Amino acid sequence: MSELKSVNKHKTYFGGNRVKLADIIIMLVISILCLTCILPFMHIASKSISSNTAVMSKSVYLLPKEIDFSAYRSIFRDGTLTRSMVYTVYMTLIFTVFGMIVTICGAYPLTKKRLKGRNFLSFFILFTLYFSAGLIPEYLLMKKLGLLNTMWVLILPLMFSPYNMLIMKSFLQSTIPESLEESAFLDGATDFQILFKIILPLSKPIIATLSLFYAVGRWNAYADAKYYITKRALQPIQYILSNMVLSSSMDAISLSESAEVKSTPEVIQAATIMFATLPIICVYPFIQKYFVKGVMIGAIKG
Repeated sequence: MSELKSVNKHKTYFGGNRVKLADIIIMLVISILCLTCILPFMHIASKSISSNTAVMSKSVYLLPKEIDFSAYRSIFRDGTLTRSMVYTVYMTLIFTVFGMIVTICGAYPLTKKRLKGRNFLSFFILFTLYFSAGLIPEYLLMKKLGLLNTMWVLILPLMFSPYNMLIMKSFLQSTIPESLEESAFLDGATDFQILFKIILPLSKPIIATLSLFYAVGRWNAYADAKYYITKRALQPIQYILSNMVLSSSMDAISLSESAEVKSTPEVIQAATIMFATLPIICVYPFIQKYFVKGVMIGAIKG
C-alpha cells in the first residue's frame, strides 16, 4: 500500500485521465522547443511592422510598437524582390514536381523482387549519401554542361534525393501489400497501370510529406546560387535575403528608387524575412494532415 501511495503522488488528473509526472516533463520540454521556434518568429514579425524609432531604440520584443507598414510597401514597390519571389516560387514548383517524379520512378522498381540487380542499385544509391566529388568537380561539371547562370543549375543537381527515395521505398514495401499488385497483374494490368491506378492513390500521405521536404529544401537553399549564379535576375529570394541579412548598410539592400524606402535597414531586413517566409507558411496548413499521417506511418511501420 505504501508503494502504491508513492506512485500516486507522482500522478495527477487532467480531463478525467491520469497524467504522470514524466508526461508533464515531456510536455514542458516540447513547449520550450516550440517557443524556441515561435518567439524568434514573433520578434521578427513585430520588428517588420514597427516604427523606425521603436526598432532603433531596441524596445521591440514580441509585440509591435507604433505599427507601420512602410517596409512592406517598399518591398512590394521594388521590382527586384517581387520578381525574385515569383521566380523562386516557379522554380520551387518545377523542382518539387521533377523531384517527386524521379523519386517515385526510382523507389517503385526497387520494391520489386523480380528486378535483377536491385541490391546493387540500392547500394549504389546509398553510397551517394556518404560520399561526393566535392565542390570544385561539381562546379567544373556544371560549367562543362553549360548549366551555369541558368535556372536548371538550381534544379537538376538536387532533383534526386537518395534519402527521400529510401523513405518512399520503405513506405511502399511496408504499406502496399504484394497481393494487391499481384491480383491486378493477373487481371492484365501493366506496371504503369498498377503504379498510377493503385500505388499512387494509396501513397498520398508519403507523397505530400516528401513534396514538402523537396519544396522546403529548395526554398531555403541558397548556397548553390552563390556558386553557380551571377545574374541577379536568376538569384532566388533566399540568396538575396542572405546578402541583406549579412549586411547592415542600405547600399547592400539596394532597393530600387521606385520603392521609396522610408524604413531603416533593420526594419527592411525583418520585413524581407517575413516576405520570404510567408509562402511556405501559407502552403503548409493545406498539406499538414498528409504530412503528419505520412510521418506517423513511417514511424510505426518503417
